[in-house]
Amino acid sequence: MTEPARRSGAARLAEGLGERVYAMLQDLGDIFTLFLQVVSWIPRPPSEFRNVVKQMEEVGVRSMPVVLVTATFTGMVLALQSYSGFQRFGATSFVGSVVALSITRELGPVFAGLMVSGRVGASMAAELGTMKVTEQIDALVTLATNPVKYLVVPRVLAATVVLPVLVVFADLVGILGGYFVAVYLLGANPYVYIAKTYQYLQMKDIYTGLIKASVFGMLIALISCHHGFIAQGGAEGVGRATTRAVVASSMMVLISDYFMTSFMF
Repeated sequence: MTEPARRSGAARLAEGLGERVYAMLQDLGDIFTLFLQVVSWIPRPPSEFRNVVKQMEEVGVRSMPVVLVTATFTGMVLALQSYSGFQRFGATSFVGSVVALSITRELGPVFAGLMVSGRVGASMAAELGTMKVTEQIDALVTLATNPVKYLVVPRVLAATVVLPVLVVFADLVGILGGYFVAVYLLGANPYVYIAKTYQYLQMKDIYTGLIKASVFGMLIALISCHHGFIAQGGAEGVGRATTRAVVASSMMVLISDYFMTSFMF
């Protein structure tokens, strides 16, 4: 390969990388702008209480089965792995503490956020994307209805409020799943298990997980609504927007979890 060809290939690679970085930064700016619009429209009339309740049912009630199943087996697997590992050091009495701390601090909110981003985030992006490509959002503007107020605000409020509630149930069933495996399958002492859990689990561990869940819910709703709003190109464009919404929201759950953990602990 000649030197000009190498330079041309490197230039194309750098150009492609720059375009991707620019598109990512543009998306972040658009999402932040959408967040500011949501904040400014929340206190303004008319009230979207009925839409908020409807979205709470969609985000919370219908996501409950998948979140509870995920949390239950997460707690069970965590207890199984912790018990087999701690048994080497004679520290099986701390299995309950490890399960409770891991579930409440990290695994409960993170796994709930990932499940909700896959189910609810895809639904939001697909619904708004379909409205976008069929010009229903343009019709709302024609009828003097702000699409952010009518479509985005209820979804953001519902996800922000309901996801911590889901995490409370996820924490509970995750800890119970770990208790079942440790006590009934592995023969751990139930009194020691419960005592160690109460000894080391603090309220800070619980409310920091709930704060994380609230932030995750807000991010999932904002990112999903943003990708739905920018969908174009018919059914194929809606599919691309849905995929991007799920991937981006899942990544933001993990990225934001790191920064919130480093700040809180």
